[in-house]
Amino acid sequence: MKKAKIVRHTLDTLPPLTARQRAQLKALAAKPDRAIDVSDIPPLTDAQLRNAVRGRFYKPLKRQITARVDADVLEWLKS
Repeated sequence: MKKAKIVRHTLDTLPPLTARQRAQLKALAAKPDRAIDVSDIPPLTDAQLRNAVRGRFYKPLKRQITARVDADVLEWLKS
Protein backbone atom coordinates (compact mmCIF):
# COMPACT_ATOMS: atom_id res chain seq x y z
CA MET A 1 0.00 0.00 0.00
CA LYS A 2 1.27 3.45 -0.90
CA LYS A 3 1.74 5.87 2.00
CA ALA A 4 -0.25 9.11 1.64
CA LYS A 5 1.74 12.31 1.57
CA ILE A 6 0.61 14.81 4.21
CA VAL A 7 0.49 18.42 3.06
CA ARG A 8 0.58 21.12 5.71
CA HIS A 9 0.06 24.84 5.24
CA THR A 10 0.23 27.91 7.41
CA LEU A 11 -1.46 31.22 6.66
CA ASP A 12 1.80 32.34 5.08
CA THR A 13 2.18 29.31 2.80
CA LEU A 14 -1.40 28.84 1.57
CA PRO A 15 -1.69 28.94 -2.20
CA PRO A 16 -3.93 31.77 -3.50
CA LEU A 17 -7.55 30.95 -4.27
CA THR A 18 -8.41 30.39 -7.91
CA ALA A 19 -11.17 32.38 -9.60
CA ARG A 20 -13.33 29.23 -9.55
CA GLN A 21 -12.79 28.75 -5.80
CA ARG A 22 -13.65 32.41 -5.13
CA ALA A 23 -16.85 32.03 -7.19
CA GLN A 24 -17.81 28.87 -5.26
CA LEU A 25 -17.25 30.59 -1.91
CA LYS A 26 -19.25 33.62 -3.02
CA ALA A 27 -22.15 31.41 -4.15
CA LEU A 28 -22.10 29.47 -0.87
CA ALA A 29 -22.03 32.66 1.22
CA ALA A 30 -25.05 33.98 -0.70
CA LYS A 31 -27.07 30.80 -0.07
CA PRO A 32 -29.43 30.93 2.93
CA ASP A 33 -28.73 28.37 5.69
CA ARG A 34 -32.04 26.59 5.12
CA ALA A 35 -31.05 25.91 1.48
CA ILE A 36 -27.89 23.99 2.45
CA ASP A 37 -28.42 20.21 2.51
CA VAL A 38 -27.05 18.82 5.77
CA SER A 39 -28.88 15.47 5.60
CA ASP A 40 -25.64 13.52 5.04
CA ILE A 41 -23.99 14.84 8.22
CA PRO A 42 -24.19 12.22 10.99
CA PRO A 43 -25.47 13.41 14.38
CA LEU A 44 -22.92 13.93 17.16
CA THR A 45 -22.81 11.24 19.81
CA ASP A 46 -22.86 11.96 23.53
CA ALA A 47 -19.20 10.90 23.74
CA GLN A 48 -18.24 13.40 21.03
CA LEU A 49 -20.11 16.19 22.80
CA ARG A 50 -18.44 15.35 26.14
CA ASN A 51 -15.02 15.69 24.50
CA ALA A 52 -15.85 18.88 22.61
CA VAL A 53 -13.57 21.86 23.25
CA ARG A 54 -14.77 25.40 22.57
CA GLY A 55 -12.33 27.69 20.81
CA ARG A 56 -9.71 25.02 20.17
CA PHE A 57 -8.76 26.31 16.72
CA TYR A 58 -9.95 29.92 16.79
CA LYS A 59 -8.63 32.30 19.39
CA PRO A 60 -9.11 35.95 18.45
CA LEU A 61 -6.49 38.36 19.65
CA LYS A 62 -7.77 40.69 22.34
CA ARG A 63 -6.27 43.94 23.50
CA GLN A 64 -7.16 45.95 26.55
CA ILE A 65 -7.80 49.62 25.89
CA THR A 66 -8.83 52.64 27.90
CA ALA A 67 -11.46 54.96 26.51
CA ARG A 68 -13.41 57.83 28.03
CA VAL A 69 -17.12 57.87 27.18
CA ASP A 70 -20.13 59.78 28.44
CA ALA A 71 -22.02 58.20 31.33
CA ASP A 72 -25.14 57.57 29.19
CA VAL A 73 -23.05 55.77 26.55
CA LEU A 74 -21.48 53.60 29.24
CA GLU A 75 -24.90 52.67 30.61
CA TRP A 76 -26.05 51.77 27.11
CA LEU A 77 -22.98 49.56 26.55
CA LYS A 78 -23.55 47.80 29.89
CA SER A 79 -27.18 47.13 28.99
